[in-house]
Amino acid sequence: MATPKDLRRYDLFDFMGDKELEAVAAIARETKYQAGDVIIESGQPADTFYFLVDGSVAYYYVVTIGHDPYYKKEYHIHDINPGEIFGISALIEPYKYTATLHVDKPSRVIEIDAADLRALCDNDPKLAYGLMQAVAKASIERLEATRIQLIAARV
Repeated sequence: MATPKDLRRYDLFDFMGDKELEAVAAIARETKYQAGDVIIESGQPADTFYFLVDGSVAYYYVVTIGHDPYYKKEYHIHDINPGEIFGISALIEPYKYTATLHVDKPSRVIEIDAADLRALCDNDPKLAYGLMQAVAKASIERLEATRIQLIAARV
């Protein structure tokens, strides 16, 4: 379990009061990953929301072809850096991950149970609003990174 003091150190949690911090800390845990670990697999249920404490995680878009079960190609889009969130599909229906994330170097991550976090948001509009602002910001940053990759591929 993470503590409210642990969470208070990071900008993502600045908008939260003591009550929200205690509730989120109760459903969060810090986990360590090694280089090469896969944290999220595209297409899987989004059951965890993540915050990168330190290390580096690579964000890949995965392309498959429905009629060819052997075709699978990953395209590197973006790197997740300390202080950033990922697994944002945990807060957006249909709650399925849309990317695969590989650990580039040893990393520490705060993992928050998605179902419990959504339940907290249902009962706390301030928490829901603050998290949706963070999710929107992360979405725009990833969209911009994708656009850059598309433009680079055309040049």
